[in-house]
Order: sequence, then structure tokens, then C-alpha cells
Amino acid sequence: MKLNISKLIWTIVMALIGVLFILPFVWMLSTSFKPEMDVFKFPIEWIPEHWNAVENYRTVWSGQFVRYYWNSIYITIATTVINVFVCALAAYGFSKLRFRGRDGMFVLVLALYMVPPQASLVPQFLLFNWMNLIDTHTGLILLNSFSIIGAFMLKQFFMGVNNEYIESGKMDGAGHFRTFWQIALPLIRPGVATYAILRFIWTWNDYQYPLIFLKSKDLFTIQLGIRLFGDQYGDVYSLMMAGAVSAILPLLIIFAIGQKQVIEGISLGGVKG
Repeated sequence: MKLNISKLIWTIVMALIGVLFILPFVWMLSTSFKPEMDVFKFPIEWIPEHWNAVENYRTVWSGQFVRYYWNSIYITIATTVINVFVCALAAYGFSKLRFRGRDGMFVLVLALYMVPPQASLVPQFLLFNWMNLIDTHTGLILLNSFSIIGAFMLKQFFMGVNNEYIESGKMDGAGHFRTFWQIALPLIRPGVATYAILRFIWTWNDYQYPLIFLKSKDLFTIQLGIRLFGDQYGDVYSLMMAGAVSAILPLLIIFAIGQKQVIEGISLGGVKG
């Protein structure tokens, strides 16, 4: 009986904490539906008495906002696909292939993770300027085409794959890439999905690289677009909240679709990692 009471108390506590975390989003969503005069009414109207949602979102989606949105979708999807593929290849090599200096090389890769990304901005900028990739989406995609944390994370999942599967592929005449693509990779699908969702979120929310490597407004991502929108409508909170809701909508959709895979990936990593 004491155990049940303890679980009930912890459930209530965690539910209250969850409500505290979600309240800012609820206020943001509610504010995006209100006319500006009702934004700071006290007490707060969580369900607006007067609705102005259509006009607010119509104003947000007019002008360049649609272009910024499409730029972010294109860059984020391309970056996520390339990054996950490259990191999965690296993780498979470090976990399942035997070659001289493998462990030392992996330690070196992990050591590079300790270098702050800001320290490499100037060399990256000079290199991409020499390659004529500044102010291009291609350059922005290539900047995020590999991730040390992604290779490390997927390596932990590959280590949970029994080597007998790899050996059976070799016995059937499969090469390294075919073994990786048809045997090993499907076995860690939850882990790949988990990392893909995280990479999508990180890339979508990235502000630093687009700010430094993009100059033309037509190439801006949604994060830079929100900044420009804030410069224009910074004092109109209902429009700012409508823009913010629009900006995080893809993240909510992606997480809702991949929630099951994320849970499976965390469980798989916890048991086998």
C-alpha cells in the first residue's frame, strides 16, 4: 500500500512539473490567437474571448516568411539525411571493422568534440570562402554533414548488434557496404530514427551557421526570418507568438511521428549500449 501511495505522489509531482514546462507554450499558442489589446489582460485568458487567429497568421505568412520556411525545410531535410548516413557509416566502421589504429582514431575523434565549435568558425569560413560556398545552401548543408556526437551515439547502437549477423553476411558474399546497408543498419533502426529526429531539431533551430554563412535574404532560414520579423513586429506580441508557433510546428510534427521510435531507441541504447 505504501508503494502505491509513493507512486501516486511521484506521478502527481511529475505531472505538475510537466504542466509547468508546457505552460509557456500554451500561453504562446493562446496569445497567437488573440487581438493585440487582449495579450496582457489580467487574469490571463487561456481561451481567448475575442479571436484574431486568421488575421494574425495571415500577416505572418505574407511576404518572405514562406520562403524562409521552405529554405529551412529544404536545408534541414537534406542535412539530416546526409548527416545520418555519414555518421552511420563512420559508426559502423569504428564498431564492426577491424583495422590498425581504429581505437586510437576514435579517441582522437572524441577528443575533437571537446573543441568548442566557435573556435573553428574562422577556419571554416576561410575554407568555404575559398571554395565559393559562402552564401549558399550547399555550403550550409556541408557544414553539418558530419557530427561527432552522432557517430558516437550510433556506434553504441552498432556495438549491440551481434557479430554473428556480420559474419553471416560475409559468408554469403556480401561486401562491407552491403552488410552495413542490408544487415546492420536495419537492426538499429530505432537508434537511427532517434538520432535523425535529434539532428532534425538541432539543424532546424540552428541560428549561428546561417547567421555567419548566409548573406542574401532570399536564402535565410526560418530562424533568421524570425529575427527580421521581430525587427518589424517586435512590439506586436500576438504576431510574434504566431510566428513562433509557426516556427516550431514542424518540430512538433516530427516528434509526434517519431515518438515511438525515440522511446524504442532510448530503451535499446539503455539495454545494449
